[in-house]
Amino acid sequence: MLKWAVNRRVQEIVSVRLPRQRIELIERAPTGETTMKTRRSISAASFGILVLIVGLERSAAETWERHTIDDTSQGADGVRLKDVNGDGLLDVAVGWEEGGIVRVYLHPGHDKVRQKWPVVTVGRVKSPEDAVFADLDGDGAIDVVSCCEGRTRSMFVHWAPKKITEYLEAERWTTETLDATVQQQMWMYALPMQIDARHGIDLVTGSKGNGGSVGWLQAPSNARDLKSWRWHKLQDAGWIMSLIAADMDKDGDLDVLVSDRKGPNRGVYWLEYPGADAASKGEAWKRHNVGGHDRQILFIARGDLDQDGRMDIIAIDKDAIVWWRAGKSKWTEHVIPLPDGVGTGKSAAVLDVDGNGRNDVVFSCENAKGPLSGMRWLAWNESPTAGRWTSHEIGGPLGLKYDRVVLYDVDGDSDLDVLCCEERDQLGVFWYENPF
Repeated sequence: MLKWAVNRRVQEIVSVRLPRQRIELIERAPTGETTMKTRRSISAASFGILVLIVGLERSAAETWERHTIDDTSQGADGVRLKDVNGDGLLDVAVGWEEGGIVRVYLHPGHDKVRQKWPVVTVGRVKSPEDAVFADLDGDGAIDVVSCCEGRTRSMFVHWAPKKITEYLEAERWTTETLDATVQQQMWMYALPMQIDARHGIDLVTGSKGNGGSVGWLQAPSNARDLKSWRWHKLQDAGWIMSLIAADMDKDGDLDVLVSDRKGPNRGVYWLEYPGADAASKGEAWKRHNVGGHDRQILFIARGDLDQDGRMDIIAIDKDAIVWWRAGKSKWTEHVIPLPDGVGTGKSAAVLDVDGNGRNDVVFSCENAKGPLSGMRWLAWNESPTAGRWTSHEIGGPLGLKYDRVVLYDVDGDSDLDVLCCEERDQLGVFWYENPF
């Protein structure tokens, strides 16, 4: 458990391009209130910059406590959630990249969540980049699928024991390779999704590097016959970061929202589901671009930031949060530069952090070296489109490379907490307790 608090005057400056003008820098107190003690003017350059003052607010009442779920291996690389034992609480799957293991953590109940969680190592594979729950064979026991990059370049199924009473017994789990994936690509992410309306659940896949792609693995009638799974390519890719199932066109079925970090096809887009028959025949999924082709977008999430009833897309690159505001027929891009004192952007998510009825943004960072923070949250002032945001601390200086933030009410107190991993300073798998 970690408590970290700041009580000092901080002036943070971020910028976006605007026409030439004169701008005032205003020092802000820890409370976020503007003070008149320091005020000076600068002249913008030819294209100019708008300097946004983001006050770092922190008090003891806002301290986010970090609760460790597990820190006994190396390179925890992302959390995926699902209720695997039917108790109504979400459990966690994690691949430990440097540790070469895949683990499952069972939610221990609200009264024990601040302790380390019950854990089982479901398999040992090299360079696991992602681990996700899925009942592939439909037997009611929730299995785990892992994606591996590095020299492994394969995907694996970790078959769960049929009896839930044996779920935490490592010797009851078996690991097998998905043959269609062996030494094919650097697999980064898998999304369980029913695509062909036949047999069991299928898997949407994303990879990076040479031959990188978005595709899907079609389940055979016997899902345990891993030689019979068929892979279908949907899209060339450079470095897939996110795959999200969402009904983007509101036609009643699920499409796939994608973020691709690198390459000529990079950016944020969605692939339109063509229907079960067309997908089975290998027909194309129409690509709809959202934006970000001029950026290296990392993780993305969906959320209604401006609370207008439409689901927006929140993304991040190394320097800024990028908000694509959903309209009736198009997306409008808004850029929220990251405040000073943080690493480079890794992920972002939308929630009402402090319960004031206005949605905020939580973000995580990598390259959070030395005193730089690895996680904060931003609150807007005048409006989410006005450009003025206040930065609030969450993670502090501990941790170097945070992963994707996942929102869940871990402790059952009716507000959303933040689950995450950190893979360089070996903070492991943990959650930050929302203090509001």
